[in-house]
Amino acid sequence: MADDYIRRAAITRLNVSTEQSALIEDSISEWKNGCDIASDIGWDEYEHDPYTLQALAEDDVRENTRLKSQHAILATHQAANALSGVHELHENNQRVSKPRFTSPTIKYDANTMTVFDDYTVSLTTTESRVRCEMVLPEEEDGFQYEFLEDDEWELATSTLTARDGEYFLHIGFRRDTPLDSDESPAEDRTVLGVDLGINNIAVTSTAHFESGKKLVHERNCYERIRSGLQETGTQSAHRTLVGLKGREERYYRDKLHRVANAIIDEAVAHDCTHIIFENLKYIRKRISNGKKFQQWAHRKLVAFVEYKAEERGIRVEFVNPRHTSQRCSECGHTSKGNRSNEEFECERCGKQLHADYNAAKNIGWRFVRRGLNDSRRTGDSQLTLKSGTVKPNRGFAPSPSGVEAESTDNVEATGHPTRGR
Repeated sequence: MADDYIRRAAITRLNVSTEQSALIEDSISEWKNGCDIASDIGWDEYEHDPYTLQALAEDDVRENTRLKSQHAILATHQAANALSGVHELHENNQRVSKPRFTSPTIKYDANTMTVFDDYTVSLTTTESRVRCEMVLPEEEDGFQYEFLEDDEWELATSTLTARDGEYFLHIGFRRDTPLDSDESPAEDRTVLGVDLGINNIAVTSTAHFESGKKLVHERNCYERIRSGLQETGTQSAHRTLVGLKGREERYYRDKLHRVANAIIDEAVAHDCTHIIFENLKYIRKRISNGKKFQQWAHRKLVAFVEYKAEERGIRVEFVNPRHTSQRCSECGHTSKGNRSNEEFECERCGKQLHADYNAAKNIGWRFVRRGLNDSRRTGDSQLTLKSGTVKPNRGFAPSPSGVEAESTDNVEATGHPTRGR
């Protein structure tokens, strides 16, 4: 993690007067200008550290814009963040260009924004502060109230966005993470392995399957509708396209949130301390360019799991998935011949189980064994299975329900593991 905070954002529309709107628009214009000035200096000096760039560019931003002092500092940090992304691309031998700031947004922090108990907010502008009403849901269980009324959440950097004549404030909040940052990676851990795929978007080492077929089906349906509207080319078709994009994105986010919640539920139910995924860069290599949607879905899913796990005090880690789909999770024999589509049968020991389930166990098992090589190891870690847990040196321990070790792993004709007996 970048710091010891959990960060969230609550979005609300602002009710502003004509005079306030003019001040906000002027501030946004000056903000974009200030970010461009800092970007120019950072580009020329090849500098992307926020505090170094602040020292280099703050005076120039103050002299050439009407931004207040704190907003001038925030502008240099915004430019540094953009330049950092450019630097990373350059290091990977990709073509880059100097960042320019055109979006109608402006950043706020605790020094430039105050939120009051009456649900109004005071914002610094280029002239004076404006105090606006936040338009919140009438229902008291609206998610914004969770952050606004909980003293554990404190204000963090926020973003004001202008769109279609209205203004939306993405209020940033943060609170201390429940995770222990000093924990050794080799302490006692209970690990849940997760394999990411296409037909099954996620499979856990506890044999929980989340199908990805409906997600792919819906994606194909949206593609066909979109192609037809683009061919029509009318103004009405364009408006429909805009609305379609919103519905499509909401569907994907809702589906991936549900899958993420299911993974978290599995981890909580089995008292897991860690959720383990394969490193996402290997997914990009494994999935062809024709499957960019799946790559996006996996990244989004992992991001959802990360922030949901963080709130539960569960760590998310990554391992190299090399040979996890070819290795037998029972005897360790690795061969391409072990796997045939969704079925896995070990050529050496004859073990049969669903291929994605086998990979999920291998992913979790790789992280467990990685701890054995840590010089700080003081305890034993264990991999969570549907029938119990297994440790490197102490073997299998059945679950309290009394299910026999791996007795439910055999593959039926459907190719999916059978349920417990």
